[in-house]
Amino acid sequence: MEFGIVGLGRMGGNMARRLARKGIRIAVNNRSHEVSTAIAAETGHLACASLQDLTGALQTPRIVWLMLPAGEATETALDTLVPLLAPGDLVVNGANAYYKDDLRYAGRLTKHAIEFSDAGVSGGVWGLENGYCIMFGGSEATAARLKPYMEAFAPTPTDGWLHTGPIGSGHYVKMVHNGIEYGMMQALAEGFALMKDKPGFDLDIGKIAELWRHGSVVRSWLLDLSADFLAKDQALESIEPFVADSGEGRWTVLESVEQGIPTPVMSLALMMRFASQGRNDYAAKMLAKMRQGFGGHAVKED
Repeated sequence: MEFGIVGLGRMGGNMARRLARKGIRIAVNNRSHEVSTAIAAETGHLACASLQDLTGALQTPRIVWLMLPAGEATETALDTLVPLLAPGDLVVNGANAYYKDDLRYAGRLTKHAIEFSDAGVSGGVWGLENGYCIMFGGSEATAARLKPYMEAFAPTPTDGWLHTGPIGSGHYVKMVHNGIEYGMMQALAEGFALMKDKPGFDLDIGKIAELWRHGSVVRSWLLDLSADFLAKDQALESIEPFVADSGEGRWTVLESVEQGIPTPVMSLALMMRFASQGRNDYAAKMLAKMRQGFGGHAVKED
């Protein structure tokens, strides 16, 4: 056993389960050891209470796959892992992360002769059943070591995974992927909003979503998901109009500014998420007061 996963949230836990389904036994570790033991009981994997236990259980050269939040959690894990690992071991940063951080992590690990790979993983909660789409950076030797695991994670051994290039390229490609995702989601949401209450037409947007799934140029997995929940509930009255944003969307927009490449759709989609979080509220109040000031228009008060 040479492979371990650290971080067993929705993605990490299901990735561990998928490897078990493919007959690959690994070591697992999570901040809450109860999660590790539960997944181990389900899969036959080895639950480890600490990173020291995990590295001690793996044969060298080891592969330690991190599925941790970007930033402090990943930094802390690396601080702990570096003295526990040996030259020739491989650390994979498999959660969402900023590609520039990957370059810094790789530089640090190189000083200890520890290899590094950055892996962008897409597939969400459906990855367990359907397989994950993985884009990863690193050396050719690293890619060769990871190939059996990529074949197991992916939808098929030959489809759904790609060695994108040097360190940093995997998370860079995943970052752009998520920026595109933001734009696609925003376009679908705006389109259905235009149809929902169109006077005089009484449109059934659930049936329209299902229609578009078959032969239209906008058919997609996002449309499939939309058709599924609209068939059950078109009003969505119990849903708060709040949409969180991940670091990936922000990093994509920052990259467009750095390169001077216009990305208006992705940028505006990110801005709309900020607006849904109440971050446009003060600006809207300012607009209302200015309009009152120059035109005497009424201001709606709480």
